[in-house]
Amino acid sequence: MALSTKILPNYTFADYLQWEGEWELIEGIPYAMSPMPSPRHQSIAGKVHSEFLIEIRKKGCRCEVYQPIDLKVDENTVVHPDLLVVCPPIEKQFLDFAPELVVEILSPSTREKDKITKLELYQNFRIKYYLIIDPENNSIAYYRLDAEGKYEALSSIETFDLKDNCTISPDLSSIWS
Repeated sequence: MALSTKILPNYTFADYLQWEGEWELIEGIPYAMSPMPSPRHQSIAGKVHSEFLIEIRKKGCRCEVYQPIDLKVDENTVVHPDLLVVCPPIEKQFLDFAPELVVEILSPSTREKDKITKLELYQNFRIKYYLIIDPENNSIAYYRLDAEGKYEALSSIETFDLKDNCTISPDLSSIWS
């Protein structure tokens, strides 16, 4: 019996720009985005955004906090992290360089993609910090890129060293209230 050959689609950023609705494109494969995030997801996202923005403003850093924005990793990969911290100005309608920090807030439909696929994707794109927030368990998984370009899992991160000698210390414990 002959095995059938699986042919997977291979879409590009140009294709992505033509699509209606909310999509992510990872290694040429499209992923339909979930319905609108739950109220709890949105509340947590807003609180995380505020904590980072307050710290950035307090320190006078030239960074911005975005939620969400197209992050173009390459011609076959475009994702929408829940939150990003970016220090150089974004000159295009999308971000095409590594931000300093990315946050994903888990939902039932994105849990595995965020914990496995995006972890590897963000590591390979050399994003310095990756935080995975789990609303079900009121927990945050912290990852920091080490000298070899691999994510190191940490129990917490007290300070985030961003570009241009900007060091911030957001209080993320307040997001659960």
